[in-house]
Amino acid sequence: MSHRFSDYLADCEHFVAHAVEPVCQGRLTRMVGLTLEAVGLSVAIGQRCQVIDHHQTVEAEVVGFQDDKTFLMPVQAAHNLRAGSKVIPLESANDLVIGEEMLGRVVNGFGEPIDGKGPLRCRENQSLNGSYINPLHRQPIREPLDVGIRSINAMLTVGRGQRLGLFAGSGVGKSVLLGMMTRFTTADITIVGLIGERGREVKEFIEEILGEEGLARSIIVASPADDAPLLRLRAAQYTTAIAEYFRAQGKSVLLLMDSLTRYAQAQREIALAVGEPPATKGYPPSVFARIPQLVERAGNAEEGGGSITAFYTVLTEGDDQQDPVADASRAILDGHFVLNRKLAEEGHYPAIDIEQSISRVMPQVVSAEHLQVAQKAKQLWATYAQNKDLISIGAYQAGSNQEIDQAVKMQPIIRDFLRQGLKEQVTYEQSSALLKGMLQGGAPATAQQTGLKGGRPLRGAKPTARGNPQ
Repeated sequence: MSHRFSDYLADCEHFVAHAVEPVCQGRLTRMVGLTLEAVGLSVAIGQRCQVIDHHQTVEAEVVGFQDDKTFLMPVQAAHNLRAGSKVIPLESANDLVIGEEMLGRVVNGFGEPIDGKGPLRCRENQSLNGSYINPLHRQPIREPLDVGIRSINAMLTVGRGQRLGLFAGSGVGKSVLLGMMTRFTTADITIVGLIGERGREVKEFIEEILGEEGLARSIIVASPADDAPLLRLRAAQYTTAIAEYFRAQGKSVLLLMDSLTRYAQAQREIALAVGEPPATKGYPPSVFARIPQLVERAGNAEEGGGSITAFYTVLTEGDDQQDPVADASRAILDGHFVLNRKLAEEGHYPAIDIEQSISRVMPQVVSAEHLQVAQKAKQLWATYAQNKDLISIGAYQAGSNQEIDQAVKMQPIIRDFLRQGLKEQVTYEQSSALLKGMLQGGAPATAQQTGLKGGRPLRGAKPTARGNPQ
């Protein structure tokens, strides 16, 4: 009898150990602005829930709690929800589909295709939160990445695995610059995140700026401005997770996110809605914690792995370079390119201000001769800019200063060198050779005039029209 009873207790113990934890169903008690309040839940921050009304089901995410109240925020449009609606926790919603089948496709923050090309047939899932890489185990940045743009390749060389900011006001040509990099880069794959931009711009970027050639080797994650703030955050995380997936396969990935400012603004909407106090110009402290969490996921993998070279656009409202998001981003990125509105108004494209721009890893990825020539060109450009007013009104007399005389002579040549047509591709080898030849020969130099293509002769090369539309 005792033997049977002990077997019975053992069986009970087995069932208790493998018992399914009960799911606590809550109910909606209040909705204020973007925030939902529910009671009766036992959930963690970041967990997904379903709010079920008689006529609709809305997915929401837990963003905070106080005493017995749980604060949630919908990740999609929520209208006409009523008090007493059921709130049911979901087991897991942080994994999204991923795979090479996504190449050439456009998806939203849920991982759903929005390009009308049918369903995705990916067989793998990837966590939105990414995986931690010990900073001491990351590969150092030692080789350049060709982005196909002469001024960047030559004067602001990008390293494979570098993270850079593209600082610009509205309408200065940052989307065009991103499209050129997508088409011309030598990276294996390009991941583009269009976060919080106008819906019209999404279609224009894909069809007019990116084109079929660029789209074929890219994956686009689009979350326009009218999406819920949580969906915009989710889209940015999804974009980064896709890049991490291909990096883990040993590929060289170019990640372009437009824009980091919209990502920060989405987090600001969420934080203010749950009662977090504003700190710097209306931005709560959590915003400045979220930005490095996202940015630090890019970069090189461990030894033998792939790399993510990332460009994050930062919208400087009113061309204010001291904007809180711009200032915080500049401090944690490996360099920044500033697009100048005055240059854009003069028809100078891409409108990169090489005086205010810097690539912090350039000394590690280029030769000493290349670095010296690039610094000399920047000095000449800066010298002319500092004395431009005196030169324009005729107050400067030629021969008074040898350095200014050289700057005056070289200014139109350097200006032509920094300009590039929308469909004109210049490789890293071409850019380096053209920069060196420009300063040594003192004559305008273009890839077509030198007849170079990847360091080899190019037959039948013809000049390309200068300047490109905004």
